[in-house]
Amino acid sequence: MLEIKHPIREIADASNVSLTPELLCSNSPIVLRGLINDWPLISAAKSSNQAAQDYLRDYYNQNKVRTFMAEAKHRGRFFYNDDLNGFNFTPNTTYFDKVLDDLATYEHLPAPPGLYMGSTALDHILPGFRKNNDLSLLVDNPLVSLWVGNQSRIAAHYDVTDNIACVAAGKRRFTLFPPNQLDNLYIGPLDFTPAGQPASLVDFSDPDLVKHPKFAEAMQHAQVAELEAGDAIFIPSMWWHHVEGLSCFNVLVNYWWRQVDIQIGAPMDALNHALLSIRDLPQAQRDAWRNIFEQYIFAPKDHSYIPEDRRGVLNPIDEQLARKLRASLVNKLNR
Repeated sequence: MLEIKHPIREIADASNVSLTPELLCSNSPIVLRGLINDWPLISAAKSSNQAAQDYLRDYYNQNKVRTFMAEAKHRGRFFYNDDLNGFNFTPNTTYFDKVLDDLATYEHLPAPPGLYMGSTALDHILPGFRKNNDLSLLVDNPLVSLWVGNQSRIAAHYDVTDNIACVAAGKRRFTLFPPNQLDNLYIGPLDFTPAGQPASLVDFSDPDLVKHPKFAEAMQHAQVAELEAGDAIFIPSMWWHHVEGLSCFNVLVNYWWRQVDIQIGAPMDALNHALLSIRDLPQAQRDAWRNIFEQYIFAPKDHSYIPEDRRGVLNPIDEQLARKLRASLVNKLNR
């Protein structure tokens, strides 16, 4: 593994009051040491894996969960197969109790298979858990998800949302890259992904700099932190993050939210539409559209010379205008 030179900025002895509006809107990652030390789950996890598992079982409502299993030879890397026409793991629908039972069994194996339960709506399977284990000052109606597994390696990817990831058991390593490192991370297919988001094809544990030479430049911009139970990390929207579960039993609770109102659309939809309508135009036309996007989207200009009631879609997007735009798009796409 290449040397990573830049640690992530940290706040020591963090608490809910550390989650200021400035932090939650930051454009840089921040490690929050001890942010969730007051959660009862943390006390259980620091006692033993069994105590943490028992604590989680107390809230489980028997709803089924989605898991992924990878053979031991993959050393916890949940990824594509060699031909990129499939994946190296097998999905399964099961019960959370069985996930915990299997993880307890695998703790004693010298080379266990990888078992991973990712991005499961926490309230869907552990109702009541958040009464005593939550970030009470985190606003904006976040989506709260639970991740449980043994040693795992999740390829570098971005999230459109801002994210606070809380390590509730075990230990994790986060390797982050700013959005401008996109070209140096060798991103795989946009529409066929291991977990929903486009992901880096580079194996961080053994990078092939002959096949991926620009990754050496990406590593010059990487930021890394290792988090213990009780710690958390703020990951800004669009930052690439590679996440490793380092322990035989890991639990992560994360909070996703956007800094815009609910009526604002998904940017990936705009990218897909641009692939359909702009990318294959002649170069001169693409350049013209680049200028138009700059004018109206990326560096919007002053349009006060147009009467406010005639600015239409140039006005701020409210719920009514969002519905109008969606209806127009649906009508045109269904031609």
